[in-house]
Amino acid sequence: MSRSLRRGSIAAIAALAIVSLSSCAAGNTPETLEIKPDNASATLGTTLRLNNIVVVTGDESSGEHTGPANVTVNISNTGTEPAELQSITVGNGAGAVFADDKGAPLSSIVVPAGGAVLLGGSGNPSAKVASVSVNVGGFVPTAFAFKDGSKVETQAAVSPNKGLYKGWGPTAGPAAAPSKAVGSPAATTPGATAPVTTPAGATTPSGATTTPAGTH
Repeated sequence: MSRSLRRGSIAAIAALAIVSLSSCAAGNTPETLEIKPDNASATLGTTLRLNNIVVVTGDESSGEHTGPANVTVNISNTGTEPAELQSITVGNGAGAVFADDKGAPLSSIVVPAGGAVLLGGSGNPSAKVASVSVNVGGFVPTAFAFKDGSKVETQAAVSPNKGLYKGWGPTAGPAAAPSKAVGSPAATTPGATAPVTTPAGATTPSGATTTPAGTH
């Protein structure tokens, strides 16, 4: 082989090596491999961005979950007008109910112009779904609809109420105390007993209940 041919072969091998390395570098990016990020995000128009969209279930580590869940998302608004989130739908039509940081019902969530709102977690408004079927550790279709008619659909991550999301999952509300009629025996202050008058010289048999005077 002539010297010029050898130089040509070496140059060709070097070029192929550079191309191979470039391909590997490009192929390792999430965009190239189409790897979903851990937490979904979405944009709506040029002013709204929804970050870290997660549906938080109970304490299961994996598997199917059917029951209550909370939706957490950070919505930022770079526009000059407030945006009003009117609904969140998870899975096959399960709608979320909004509440403020004190638990009072809200008809919508307002994202101020130039500001952001975090749904979920202590001290923030919430979006709670009464019941939904999801695969813990997977993704679930989730849609966000706004007052101006705009809507975005994405795949929200599903996380258990553990790790980074401990305390963000659904919690059981306090049990309601049974109603008591005024004047009923159940309405008596716990621990208090009505005074009972026993006639002088009379004895109360052990285990018997004395009937107050004036009752029949």
